[in-house]
Amino acid sequence: MPTTAPKPDGRHSSICRLCLSYCPIEVEVRNGMVASVHGDPTGTPWNGFLCPKGRALPAQHTAADRLLHPVRRTAADTFAPAASADVIADIAARLHGIIDAHGPQSVALYIGTGVVSNPTMQWPVAAFMRALGSPMVFSAATIDKPGANVAQALHGLWQAGGYRMEDCDAWLIVGGNPVIARSNGAPPNNPGLRLKEAAARGMALIVIDPRQTETARRARHHLRVRPGQDAVLLAGMLRVILAEGLEDREFLTTHAQGLDALREAVSPFDLEFVEARTGVPAAQIVAAARDFARARRAGAVCSTGPSFAPHGTLSFYLALCLNTVCGHWPREGEPAPFPNILLPAFTPRAQAWAPYPAVGAFQLSATGLPLNASGLPTAGLPDQILTDTPDRIRALLCIGGNPVLSWPDQRTTERALSALDLLVVSDFRLTATAELAHFVVPPPLTLEIPGNTQMIEWLKYIGVTRGMSVPWAQATPAIVAPPEGADLLDEGSFLFLLAQRMGLDLTLNFVSGLGPHAEVPLRSVPLDMSGPPPSLETIYDLACAGSRVALGQVRQQSRGALHDLSHVTVEGPLPGADTRMELADPMMLSDLEAVLRETRTTAPGEVLLTCRRVNNYMNSVGQDLAALGEPINPLAMHPDDINALGLTGARRVLVEGQHGTLVCALSADNTLLPGTASLSHGFGGRMASTVGAGTSVAQLVGMDERDPVTGMPRMTAIPVRVVTAP
Repeated sequence: MPTTAPKPDGRHSSICRLCLSYCPIEVEVRNGMVASVHGDPTGTPWNGFLCPKGRALPAQHTAADRLLHPVRRTAADTFAPAASADVIADIAARLHGIIDAHGPQSVALYIGTGVVSNPTMQWPVAAFMRALGSPMVFSAATIDKPGANVAQALHGLWQAGGYRMEDCDAWLIVGGNPVIARSNGAPPNNPGLRLKEAAARGMALIVIDPRQTETARRARHHLRVRPGQDAVLLAGMLRVILAEGLEDREFLTTHAQGLDALREAVSPFDLEFVEARTGVPAAQIVAAARDFARARRAGAVCSTGPSFAPHGTLSFYLALCLNTVCGHWPREGEPAPFPNILLPAFTPRAQAWAPYPAVGAFQLSATGLPLNASGLPTAGLPDQILTDTPDRIRALLCIGGNPVLSWPDQRTTERALSALDLLVVSDFRLTATAELAHFVVPPPLTLEIPGNTQMIEWLKYIGVTRGMSVPWAQATPAIVAPPEGADLLDEGSFLFLLAQRMGLDLTLNFVSGLGPHAEVPLRSVPLDMSGPPPSLETIYDLACAGSRVALGQVRQQSRGALHDLSHVTVEGPLPGADTRMELADPMMLSDLEAVLRETRTTAPGEVLLTCRRVNNYMNSVGQDLAALGEPINPLAMHPDDINALGLTGARRVLVEGQHGTLVCALSADNTLLPGTASLSHGFGGRMASTVGAGTSVAQLVGMDERDPVTGMPRMTAIPVRVVTAP
C-alpha cells in the first residue's frame, strides 16, 4: 500500500502508467478524488501529449464496478467479499495442500502487462516463486514479442546498445504503429511528434506494414507487405545490400562472423521472388534497402506484427542482421544512446557481446516447449494445466493479467483455467479471467501508489533501439488515497503477506541486462519477513540503488527533469576483446530455408486477418469505461473486398477460420491492403458471454502451428472467410 500522504486538493504532477510511455501528467484533485487528468505542458519532452486512456484515469479510479475488497467464490458459484487477511490465510492453506500432495512445480504464476502500472511487482513475483521452489513462472513477454529476446541471444548484442531514432538518418519499423502503440518502434515521448520532427530533418522512415497505419503515413518508404511475409522482405533487403556492396566491411571484419553463410542463405531471395511473395514492388525494396544501408546512422526495430506471424523470431533476427551488416551500432567516442538514468551507471563499449544459449534444458512436459531467452512459453501453459502427467499445474496466481482475452486459443484457455484447483487473480475489476477465479485480490490504482520512470529504460533490454531515448527521469508519490474503507493490497504486498503466512523467506534479485550480459553484477536483498511488507518507496529505493542519477534527487524534481549526460560516451573495447555477433545462426538459417520453400496461399474467397492497435484501450484495460467509448471491435476490410465478397450493406459478418468462427460488426477501411482484414486482440468476453461476444481474435487462433522454441502460434495472417451474418 502507498505510504506517502495523499495530496491536498489542487493540481499535482504525476506520471500516467497505463502503458510504457509514462507520460508526465497534471492531476486535478477535488474533495480528495481525481477530478481530471491532462498532459503536463510545462517543458517535458512529451510536449503536453496525453492519449485518451490517460485522460480517462479519473473514470477508472471512480468506476462503479471497481473492486474495493477481496472476493472469494462461494458454494453457490457467486462472489462474496472477504477481508484480505482471511483471503490470504485461505490461499496459503490451499497452496500448502496442493504442494504437499503434488510438489511445488504444481503451482504456477503468470504476470501480465499490469506490471507496467506497478513495476514494483516484478521483483516480489520472482522472489515468491523462488522461495516456493517452482520454476513455473510465465509472463506476457512470451506472448507479445518473445522473438526479440531469442533473436538477441542467437545474434549477440552490441554493448553500447543501438542508436536512438533522434540521431538516425534512416529508421526501419517492421509491423509497429508507435503513433498508436507508443512504445513500439519510436521514442515513447510523443512518438507522433518525434516522427514528424525526424521527417523534417530528412530522416528516411521505412515502414513495413500491410496497412497504411498512422505511422506509415509519415514514411518515405511504406512497403505494403502481404501479412506473414516480413522475413521474406527483410531477406530480400539484405540480398540487395550485399549484392550492391553496401555492407560495412570494416565493421564486419572486426565485430561479426557468418557473413558468407548469410550471403548464401539470402541469395535465392532475388527481387523477382520477393516481389511475388510479398507484393512489394522491386523498385521500392531497392530504394528502401539503399536508404537504410547508406545512412550514417540507422536502426531497424520489429514489433507485434511480425511477432504474431509465423517465423517471428526469424524476422527479429534478420532485423538485427540488417543493423550489423550495415554497421549501424554506436562507435567509440559517440554519445552513449541509452546511458541509464534510474538504472545503474555502466560503461558502454564499442564491442560485441557474443551470442548465448537461447534454449534451456527445462521443458514443459505437456508440449516439450523449452525454457528460452524470453522465459517459459505462456502458449504452453494451458496444456500444462490440462495434462494428465504428474507435473500438471494445479494452482495459478495471475498477477496483472487477463489470460482469457490475451492468451491464444481462447477455448483451451478457458477450459484450462476452469480445471485448476486454485486460481487467484490480482485485478481491480471482475475481468473475463477473474470471473473464473476462486479468489480475486484487488490492488490500488496508479494514482494511489508512487512510481517513477525506471521501467521505460528497461525497454532497451527487450529490443534494441527501444527505450527512453532522452535523459529524462521523473518520480511521483501517491496523489490520492484509496477510497475510504477499501481493503486493497498492491501485488508485492499481497505476495509478501502470502509468503509470510506460508513461512517462506523472500530475497529480491536486482539485475540490469539481458541473459548473461549484465551491465552490473546482480544484487540480492533479503527481506525482513517478521514485520509488515516493505513500502513501495522502499522497493523503489532498492531497485534504483546505484543509479546514475540518484532517485532521491529525482524525487525532489516533482515535474521531472532532463539530465545532462553528454559526458557519457561510448568507450573502446577492452584489450584483447574478440567477441563477435553471429550472422548465420544455424537454427535461423534453417528457418529461412523453410520460408523459401513455403507455398501456402489463401484460397479463393479468403482474406488474411491481421492484428491492429487501437488508441482507446491498453489491451483489455479500459473497455469498461464509457469515457473511452463503446468497446466495439469491428472487422475492418478494404471497400473493394467488401464489394467483391458481396458484403455491401452488411452490418454484421461471420468470420470463419480453421479454428473457430466469430460474429463482428463490419467497417470499411481503405488503408488496408486489399485481400486483408483486421481486428484488434484483447476484446470481447468469455466464450459464453453475450456482451462483446464474438470479438476476441483468440477464438480464431489454434495451437497446431507454433514456433518450436517460443511456442507462439499464428496470431496474425490468419486465412478466414467472411460472409454476411445470419
